[in-house]
Amino acid sequence: MNPQVKLISISSLLLGTTITISSNHWMMAWTGLEINTLGILPLISKPHHPRAIEAATKYFLVQAAASTLLLFSSTTNALFTGQWDIAQLTHPTSCLLLTTAISIKLGLVPFH
Repeated sequence: MNPQVKLISISSLLLGTTITISSNHWMMAWTGLEINTLGILPLISKPHHPRAIEAATKYFLVQAAASTLLLFSSTTNALFTGQWDIAQLTHPTSCLLLTTAISIKLGLVPFH
């Protein structure tokens, strides 16, 4: 892998993590998670083997589905509470959808 590409990928992982941790708005948290997803894809597909490309494609599709679920959760919460703040997650449906989306993104047991 080209050293510049590796540097950009690792720095985008650090940037995405920093944005996600420091955000207090759902859209900024989602943006940080998407930067992380796009930063890890070149590292997954680095060996240029068909299985590595297949793994990167599957990873991208699962992460895109989880991101959609996260956006739906935040939109549902904004619909019921009128707030986009992360601290204002009070509706039970939104909490369940957000927990499912984060579990998929982390690859926890039922979603691995």
